[in-house]
Order: sequence, then structure tokens, then C-alpha cells
Amino acid sequence: MKTRLTEALGIACPVIQAPMAFAAGGALARAVTQAGGLGMIGGAYGDAGWIEQQFAAAEGARAGCGLITWKLAEQPHLLDLVLAQDPAAVFLSFGNPAPFAPAVRDAGVPLICQVQTLRDARQALDCGADILVAQGADAGGHGEARGTFALVPEIADDIARRNSQALLCAAGGITDGRGLAAALMLGADGAVIGTRFWASHEALVHPRILDRALAATGDDTIRTKVVDVVRGYDWPARYNGRVLRNSFIQKWHGSEAALRKEADAEAAKWSAALDAGDPEVATAFAGEGIGLIRSAAPAGRILADLMEDAQQCLARAAAAMGGHAAE
Repeated sequence: MKTRLTEALGIACPVIQAPMAFAAGGALARAVTQAGGLGMIGGAYGDAGWIEQQFAAAEGARAGCGLITWKLAEQPHLLDLVLAQDPAAVFLSFGNPAPFAPAVRDAGVPLICQVQTLRDARQALDCGADILVAQGADAGGHGEARGTFALVPEIADDIARRNSQALLCAAGGITDGRGLAAALMLGADGAVIGTRFWASHEALVHPRILDRALAATGDDTIRTKVVDVVRGYDWPARYNGRVLRNSFIQKWHGSEAALRKEADAEAAKWSAALDAGDPEVATAFAGEGIGLIRSAAPAGRILADLMEDAQQCLARAAAAMGGHAAE
């Protein structure tokens, strides 16, 4: 399947694996890249040693790296560390990419900017982003409120009006071939996929938390700030995270001020639960697409199945339209 994205990145499949914090390590990035997509390491909040370790775990496979932009602004030297790894791309999310764009451009590395609004998209285009990722609220992890289905074509139209050569990927709720086919029909050049690869053999996810997620539906997810509060991360007010509901979330969602007063004790409880894989306390960051996933699989098999399904969907759509046209 050839699109502008596959041609620009030299990949066979128009799929970028999302750089999910703590879950997307070198083994997952390697598996996705070897299967024909672009694998990404989740640089997250900027643990330099962990980033270097995961690039080593990629074992020479082409891999990009994602960074949380507002956190990178607190420790900008991390960008030099990432660029020294010769990444396939740098993926910036959640903040103004302009201060970091020149260094990425000077290194000759593609700059991917994930955006949640049209205003964000225009800011990213102004600073020279090579690829925009229009992230809808269906996505797991952090984001905002816009829906994928309207945000993607709105940004696609804006790129066209500018006569920009920037590429566009869709993200949020894209879990199978139907979602990829829909993204392409909406005007995207490809998709960024997180939750489906989160539920892979190579992702760094505790088995007990994974098992709970595989039994969940999209109805079991919620956008909340509880996990950020308990972890002590000072996220900008505009963002929250989509996670799976559990007893801990149910107790504290809507009572974040009270949680802050109990922060030390609750943080210790949450950290211990994360280590133990206790799904009643340490929840999973998962998108609404979790309801379409019933088993974990090797990342390469996931991508192969997704591509086969997408091609079948597009072929059926073309055949249906051809039939109507003949009438």
C-alpha cells in the first residue's frame, strides 16, 4: 500500500506506532519497523538512561523517538541525546514545537508533531513540521476533546489551502483495518496507532494489567486527570488522559483536590500496585479501541493483519462505488 507517507519514510505500510510512554520500548519499535511500519520509542518524561537503553534494544532497526514537548522544555538537552541516536523521526506532542524544530531540521531528521486542534496544526505547520498527527479524543493516553472523524479532514483541508507539502496522519480509535481505511478516506496519508500495539507481546505492559484491558470495552474508558495527580506530573490544564476505569479511578475522579491532599500515601499505593500489576489501582492508558481487541499478539502479526483488513475494506468500497457508478 503506497501513500505519500510510505514514500517519504521509506516504509511499506502507512502506519506509525505511537511512542507510548513506558510501554513503547526498543523491542516493540524494532518489531513494527521490521514488519513494514515505523516503530517509535516512547521517550516520555525524559529519562536519558532509559532512552539510550531502548535504542540499544532496537538492535539497529530504524526507530523514531517521541517526547512530551512541555517536559522537554524543562530539559532541552534531551533533544541532543535523542538526535545522537540517529532516530528515524522525532515525534513531539503536547506543547509548542517551535523551540525544538530548528535542531531537528538541522539534523536532517523528519519532525512529526501531534496536534489536538486546528490551532495546534497551524502552529506546527508554521514551524516546519514534516508530518502532522491529528489526534482525536478517542485515543488512549493524553489528549483533548476533538473527535478524530472531524479533526482529520479539517486539518487535511487546511494543509491543502496552504499548498503545504506536510503529510498528515490520523490518530485516535484506529485499531484495525477498518480504522486505517477510514483514515485514508478522510484525507490522511497514514495512521498513528497506539492501543493495538500496546496490546502486543513486545510492549512493556504488566500481564495482569493487559489481561484486564483485554476484557474491557470502549465504555470502560474515561478521560481523567487522576493518574497525573497521583504520579505528581504537572500537566498543562488543557490535557487529560484516557484510561481504563478501576476502583482507584472511580474513587478519585472528580475529587482531584482531595487526592492532592493525600498525595504521598496514595502515590506510594499506586506505585506499589504498578509494580505488582494490580489492575484495581494501577490502571492502563488505553483508547476506546480497546473494545475491538480481544487478544495480544506479536506486533508484526498485528500490523500484517491490519494491512490485510485495510486493503480488503478499500477494495470492497471501490467495488461498491463501481457498482453504483455502473447503474
